[in-house]
Amino acid sequence: MTSNVNNAKKLALIPLILMIFTSVFGFTNIPRSFYLMGYGAIPWYILSGITFFIPYAFMMAEYGSAFKEEKGGIYSWMEKSVNPKYAFIGTFMWYASYIIWMVNVSSSIWIPLSNALFGKDTTSTWNLFGLKSTQTLGLLGVIWVITVTYVASKGLKSISKVSSVGGTAVALLNIVLLLGGIFVLIANGGKVAQPIISAHSFTTSPNPAYQSTIAMFAFLVFAIFAYGGLEVVGGLVDQTEKPEKNFPKGLLISALLISIGYSIGIFMVGTFTNWKEVLGTQNVNMANVAYVVMQNLGYKIGQGLGLNEATSLTIGAWFARYVGLSMFLALSGAFFTLSYAPLKQIIEGTPAELWPGKMGKIEGDIPKNAMWVQCAIAVVIIILVSFGGEAAAKFFAKLILMTNVAMTLPYVFLSGAFYSFKKNKQIQKPFAIFKTDSSALIATIIVTATVAFANFFTIIQPAINGDTNSTIWMIVGPLFFSIVALLMYRRYENRKEAAKGKAIQTKIRPGHR
Repeated sequence: MTSNVNNAKKLALIPLILMIFTSVFGFTNIPRSFYLMGYGAIPWYILSGITFFIPYAFMMAEYGSAFKEEKGGIYSWMEKSVNPKYAFIGTFMWYASYIIWMVNVSSSIWIPLSNALFGKDTTSTWNLFGLKSTQTLGLLGVIWVITVTYVASKGLKSISKVSSVGGTAVALLNIVLLLGGIFVLIANGGKVAQPIISAHSFTTSPNPAYQSTIAMFAFLVFAIFAYGGLEVVGGLVDQTEKPEKNFPKGLLISALLISIGYSIGIFMVGTFTNWKEVLGTQNVNMANVAYVVMQNLGYKIGQGLGLNEATSLTIGAWFARYVGLSMFLALSGAFFTLSYAPLKQIIEGTPAELWPGKMGKIEGDIPKNAMWVQCAIAVVIIILVSFGGEAAAKFFAKLILMTNVAMTLPYVFLSGAFYSFKKNKQIQKPFAIFKTDSSALIATIIVTATVAFANFFTIIQPAINGDTNSTIWMIVGPLFFSIVALLMYRRYENRKEAAKGKAIQTKIRPGHR
């Protein structure tokens, strides 16, 4: 009876896959990629998938299966494979970046909601209680973070429900794109809107700004980071039903669907969108291109059905609203997962003594105290940024730059630890894709080198374009977080040594009496 109750609280395969989808798959990456590179984006996504995402997913699957009982996620994986200090630096840097992500999204999540309600972004006109729009969005952000923390602190079931809704919304959005594109293609007699002149169309960008070698590298980095976030679900291994079987299966299914989904999605955009027409449309940019592309899909479907111009435009407007709703739900699902999963890993994996006060306390598998501390930190930053004027806004822009690289460097830590993990024969590995040490070493080198290159190029690109200040702040971020992590760990080691010395003294004293 107890076993059944425990299983009821665990994640089944489908909810796990949906949580992975909300954490990794970004629908907006599809229209943005087409906007930047046209069909030329597809080979870069395939290359990124082969050199990074798929082998990285295999690594995560092996880690997760081997450490199925561990509650500390990626921290536990790296600690058992390398050492605690290495694990703490990588995990702390990664976790700190997600706090900044939460602050950023808490204010920007209202843009897709506005598009869903009004058909366009009206957030610049929002005002509550006589506050300016930035202050209003900040206040909404504070309410959002507190609400998410309250619901998420109730347990994994609440998080799973919201994440499943978000994952379903993303999946449905892709189905609409796929079926809509096929319909328009058939209606146009098999003719694609973006012409495929030759194989050359899949190797170059029609965008003049993305034809140089530097621009190509910049897009490769964009494609690699579009696959980021898989390690977030690492902390859910112990919460998964039959983890040694379902966790690797969930990761592998998700990895294949996401890899294929990005490439097919980019091609389908080309069936109903001409790149030059998109560029010729007024006010099209990276922020709103998803709405423009999907609005165009709705319009083309209307035309394919033989409807008049006005009706086709109305259908297009409702498609754009649907994108807004889907993106709001997807971001909500990601927010719930990311408010819990990274924190769970760093709190449950590390010794409770490493954290001040009762932060390290776990109640019913949920680090409730730490979640409310995290909430308080996010709220303070939101208030400072929203009400602190231009100086605070500039400070937050620097924080985002600091976390640009810090958020993805842990991929290097995880892939770098994989060979040590495979070489450690004391770790039982019930699931293995890399059967030999040499194949594990090759995978480690390829994935680590790919992400290291992406981060290196991300750092130097602003300097190449004359913005040395941004490059400096991107270097400062990982250094700052590493120093904080080292100081925290050193404090823990000192306290442990002091406690050990005290215990020895207590043992000696009775013998002298």
